[in-house]
Amino acid sequence: MTDADARTWRDFIALDDTALFEQCEFDRFRAAGPGGQKRNKTESAVRLRHRPTGLVGEANESRSQHENRARALRRLRLTIALRLHAPIDLATYVTSPTLIRALATPPGRRAPELLPALAELFDVLAVCEWRVADAARVLGASSAAITRLLTVDDDIWRAAAEQRQALGLPPLHA
Repeated sequence: MTDADARTWRDFIALDDTALFEQCEFDRFRAAGPGGQKRNKTESAVRLRHRPTGLVGEANESRSQHENRARALRRLRLTIALRLHAPIDLATYVTSPTLIRALATPPGRRAPELLPALAELFDVLAVCEWRVADAARVLGASSAAITRLLTVDDDIWRAAAEQRQALGLPPLHA
């Protein structure tokens, strides 16, 4: 196992934007599609490739490269939280206060506590082989609370669905 394989979301989620950006390859490109002449003539779209993990965040909605860079960083953080799991030993695992609060009242999509809570939830789901009822028992929460947290954002829901589908499990129901 290489050093990069041993790194988890905990190594990257808490980094400030500058530190995370410094770990990335930065690409600018022209976005295709509707948006008028400016969109098709300027390199305002942004792609960030995180060197330590190979994960990517991309944005091209705005004509402003600065706005797209901020969106790409947010998307990269979300991708890290959802894809880079930390191993959990269920015998010694204790649910963090952040995840307990998020399960009780799901935070907004831009709330700083959302990503650590989601990353931990995905760690628990992974160790429970993506069975929500099993994860609910481990967390001392209801399946409905887990589902509510997963529905905070379409990308989060899609990532959970992909993991379940890869294991041949039926789709989740919101």
